[in-house]
Amino acid sequence: MTSQTTISATGPGGDAPADPSDGRPAKGLRGHPWFTLITVAVGVMMVALDGTIVAIANPAIASDLGATFAQVQWITNAYFLALAVSLITAGKLGDRFGHRQTFLIGVVGFAAASGAIGLSDSIAFVVTFRVFQGLFGALLMPAALGLLRATFPAERLNMAIGLWGMVIGASTAGGPILGGVLVEHVNWQSVFFINVPVGAIALVLGALILLDHRAENAPRSFDLLGIALLSGAMFSLVWALIKAPTWGWGAGTTWAFIVASVVLFAAFAFWETKVEEPLIPLGLFRSVPLSAGVVLMVLMAIAFMGGLFFVTFYLQNVHGMSPIDAGLHLLPLTGMMIVGSPLAGAAITKLGPRVPLAGGMAATAIAMYGMSTLETDTGSGVMSVWFALLGFGLAPVMVGATEVIVGNAPMELSGVAGGLQQAAMQIGGSLGTAVLGAVMASKVDSDLPGNWTAAGLPALTPGQLDQASEAVQVGVAPVAKGTPEAVAAKIADVAHDTFISGMSLASLVAAGVAVVAVFVSLLTKRGANAEAGAGVGHI
Repeated sequence: MTSQTTISATGPGGDAPADPSDGRPAKGLRGHPWFTLITVAVGVMMVALDGTIVAIANPAIASDLGATFAQVQWITNAYFLALAVSLITAGKLGDRFGHRQTFLIGVVGFAAASGAIGLSDSIAFVVTFRVFQGLFGALLMPAALGLLRATFPAERLNMAIGLWGMVIGASTAGGPILGGVLVEHVNWQSVFFINVPVGAIALVLGALILLDHRAENAPRSFDLLGIALLSGAMFSLVWALIKAPTWGWGAGTTWAFIVASVVLFAAFAFWETKVEEPLIPLGLFRSVPLSAGVVLMVLMAIAFMGGLFFVTFYLQNVHGMSPIDAGLHLLPLTGMMIVGSPLAGAAITKLGPRVPLAGGMAATAIAMYGMSTLETDTGSGVMSVWFALLGFGLAPVMVGATEVIVGNAPMELSGVAGGLQQAAMQIGGSLGTAVLGAVMASKVDSDLPGNWTAAGLPALTPGQLDQASEAVQVGVAPVAKGTPEAVAAKIADVAHDTFISGMSLASLVAAGVAVVAVFVSLLTKRGANAEAGAGVGHI
């Protein structure tokens, strides 16, 4: 891979040069690095926010539209599935046609799909437009990274990615708080309508500020078969992870999709060695730091998203908090990510990524171990310590792994690299939720019968035990109507204690994943091609 990629900067139409590519700064707002950062941050904030804000609205949507639990699950699954499947292809679109154009199209499409969901009067329309949200969101994320890579010089890139990661982390963690406020005081539609004015702001800023940077050797053709094979492989993998908790990990259907994903990935890898301009040149993965960065993003997302999945149930169903209170209890995590991301960017610029990344994953491992010690009566102060440490550990990983992946790719593939980074996070999050969910289910199934009997509760039939186990897996006490108060209290104690044992084991597994990630982070190094960007702009 060459690190000497010539950049051309084009005007709004993407044809005539708006500035010479000899390093002279652009005039006015257009192409200004820090204003570019603000613009792309506003856009990606919508995508990150929608990953978590909708979870709070799901019960209200189900009640208003008469949706079943399975249908409500698809409000989340459809979004993440569309996002994960299309991220790398969307990054390639940016490399081919310009990141400015794909970013603006993504903004318009995402805001329009959000507005359409708010106007929907059936669950089918909600799910359909969530798919469109995922597709347009996929255009936004890699394009944002491509624009930052092209605009900032190497010595400022880590700081820029740090601030960008701060926005994503704050939006992701702040989603439940904002969602709780909107649902409680307005309606569930407002959770989606809020994206319309945000999208309008991002569109205006983008039209005025963003400058389209093109690599001279950017791809000129499109690998359609490669797109089909990769999309099929990603769909099969993510679909298997989404459906495994329902079908069962040992089910033939689950393994059929896993095998299909492996076959399609193998076919994709073979085809990429034959096509003249591949979707993902496999030579990218000859870079050990880049490959390590991708693996690190997967491992980080498994530990973070998988572990955090149960914390919301712990706060709301075990401690009895409202959605808003639960979100407020996660503020230490959000706050440390906000504070830690720019600090991590500065540290990575000075020290390189290896030490901050290893330290961050070590802190994440300690935090997940600490979360395995939470009990039904653990106080807010103790919880806050572990949540804050988790946010502090995640910040350098979000920043550093992104820089490692994008910075070690050639400039003409910055969109594909950005897509790889985001796809790795989505797959890791799906893996974390599925695998740690299976750990939780197994532990609950194992412990619940004995705990139930030891408490002296009436025996359950196999069907009743299965229903009780499903409830306990999310921290809910399976108390039937009319149950005497004393018996109901015993059932709640058994349910919460069993849930805690499952969450503890899942958190320990997440801590183990984070320990593995510490060693993977030692294979990373500063992006060799970061200096290829920033041919134009104010510094």
